[in-house]
Amino acid sequence: MMVKNKLQVLIEGAIISALAMALSYIPHSTGISSIEILYGIVPIYIYTWRRGLVAGMGSGLVWGLLDLILRGLSSGSVLNVWQGILEYPLAFSVLGLAGWATPLIQKKARQHLSWGLMMASGATALIAKYFLHFIAGVLVWGSFAPKSMNPWLYSFIVNGGSALASLIFLGIVLFLLRPVLGRLIKG
Repeated sequence: MMVKNKLQVLIEGAIISALAMALSYIPHSTGISSIEILYGIVPIYIYTWRRGLVAGMGSGLVWGLLDLILRGLSSGSVLNVWQGILEYPLAFSVLGLAGWATPLIQKKARQHLSWGLMMASGATALIAKYFLHFIAGVLVWGSFAPKSMNPWLYSFIVNGGSALASLIFLGIVLFLLRPVLGRLIKG
């Protein structure tokens, strides 16, 4: 019985990672240079709140590897090995940190979901992800900053803007999914 459950969790995680990757192909730029919205965080977070921190980090890792292979390498967005590891597998894996609140969210799912708790756990994971992008932005992408702008400020604006845009998107989608969110999380 336990093997069947582990297999179900792995298959579910693979499907969620593929869905998150597919959502990456929908145009997601805000119109402001390099500020993007991550649509794939919604299925990753729902899966994480359903299956826990480790499963969420694993699914994020798979999404990061897929994004590295299918988009990063082909678009020239990987300038060296360390930056590739930092911005793809590692940064996408930390999205599973939203799982710190999984026991509380599942307990609340039986009664009444806590939108604030979900947003707090989602924000924690997004901050961790974009902190890694911020570091890469300073170390690797800083040379692409406008001449008069400090690379630290440039990286903070681009990555902070992406984190904020993704967090707003997450809040709107979770609000719209309220009627079915409890069932998605409980399974």
